[in-house]
Amino acid sequence: MQEMKKHGEVGRAAAKADMDRKTARKYIRAGKLPSELAQPRSWRTRENPFSPEDWAAISARLEESPELEAKTLFQWLSDQRPGVYTTGQLRTLQRHIRRWRAAHGPEREVFFAQQHRPGEAGQTDFTSVTELGVTIAGQLFAHMLCVFVLPFSNWQWATICLSESIMAMRRGVQAALFQLGRVPLYHQTDNSTAATHRIPKEERERLPGKKRPFNAEYLALMRHFEMTPRTTGIGKKEQNGDVESSNGALKRRLEQALLLRGSREFPDTEAWQAFIHDVLRKANGARGPRVKEELAAMRPVRTERLAEFVERDVVVSTWSTVRAKHCAYSVPSRLIGETVTVRVYDARIEVFFAGTCELRCERLLGHGLHRIDYRHVIWSLIRKPAAFARYVYREELFPSLAFRRAYDAIQTPHQGMPGDLEYLRILHLAASTMEADVEIALSMLLAEDRAITSDAVKALVLRPKPSETPSLATLDVDLAAYDALIAEVGT
Repeated sequence: MQEMKKHGEVGRAAAKADMDRKTARKYIRAGKLPSELAQPRSWRTRENPFSPEDWAAISARLEESPELEAKTLFQWLSDQRPGVYTTGQLRTLQRHIRRWRAAHGPEREVFFAQQHRPGEAGQTDFTSVTELGVTIAGQLFAHMLCVFVLPFSNWQWATICLSESIMAMRRGVQAALFQLGRVPLYHQTDNSTAATHRIPKEERERLPGKKRPFNAEYLALMRHFEMTPRTTGIGKKEQNGDVESSNGALKRRLEQALLLRGSREFPDTEAWQAFIHDVLRKANGARGPRVKEELAAMRPVRTERLAEFVERDVVVSTWSTVRAKHCAYSVPSRLIGETVTVRVYDARIEVFFAGTCELRCERLLGHGLHRIDYRHVIWSLIRKPAAFARYVYREELFPSLAFRRAYDAIQTPHQGMPGDLEYLRILHLAASTMEADVEIALSMLLAEDRAITSDAVKALVLRPKPSETPSLATLDVDLAAYDALIAEVGT
């Protein structure tokens, strides 16, 4: 219509508006916009498949139990009227029930937007960021972020973690507080096991909606930083809404930063963590005035950093294992019966005896898992080969696929304990020398289809390696410079 006012040519005006000439002429004659010509539809495009009697029965059911779902009612109706309705009509019933709930259903819960006070509270939540596709040394890095947010200013900080543990929360909360240099009055989190205890099923059924009690380690963290803990209601994520909603914004911001970087590969987790912090510093810089208001309302941090581990004294079992966070780890057998100190970090385990670190390994995440190093038990197992067949951690004694294939090949001519003993001798050789050399020897024997015995492997591993005498070029010594120097000194 603007183009028509300029030149009055329907064809040019239609081309400018990217529409057909006939359509343009229709709107020009009517003198109205397309949205003004649209009329509400008062007719059905197809006949209602549900008869008045059936819909009356469904309505009666809904009045008795408004929480009934459309799928349940459709199945009930299909059982009452076999062969009348098909699965394709479920969507129609869902629309009917949605309209019924809006017109006649019970009142729904209303959520009330809250005004945040500066410096009053900080919120913490965990979110998975594996979908960002970040790789460390070429391997996909499956991990999470512990995210801390100040709701008033939306100031945000995040630290890498591997699970929703108290160690991850301790590290994340204090990293944010020391970055701020200030402490809010309250700290709020959801009902994760990092902060709260699970309520037994019987008690949950007897007291629905009861809040889970805080655990001792979380309360100790709150006391250290002089914050008052509070949590959300059971299933009430909206009460932690600021940090929950900021998780999506943080992931989008990181995704955009990674796209600009042009690569998702990092040499180590420290480099990836530094990248995250750089992105957050820039985002927090744009919230300057409100952040200043928050900082002015909070008190300074008056405590030292907490150790980022939980320490326990554990007695080494006769299996040469210690248990930490419901998982088993093997230690050198000389420590059996001794009390060792186990430090549980978010990502690793350390075992100390008499001030010396005896074990440092990645932490297992879960319940009932185990990490057994064959070097810790092979010296006893070689003397008790019959124990290998039913050893509960037997599968841990195959360090790689080559060792597993070698064991299967050994068992072909030597069934039972003779084959087990032969394999244990090979494993003993790997513990005594270099596992990589033994693996190469096994791969060679398997590739050449030769019989695999401990003697054959030992011959390949311990054979003398040919030494090469380096060839040195003969040096031509020119003494003329020395003669000239002597002559000069003599004069």
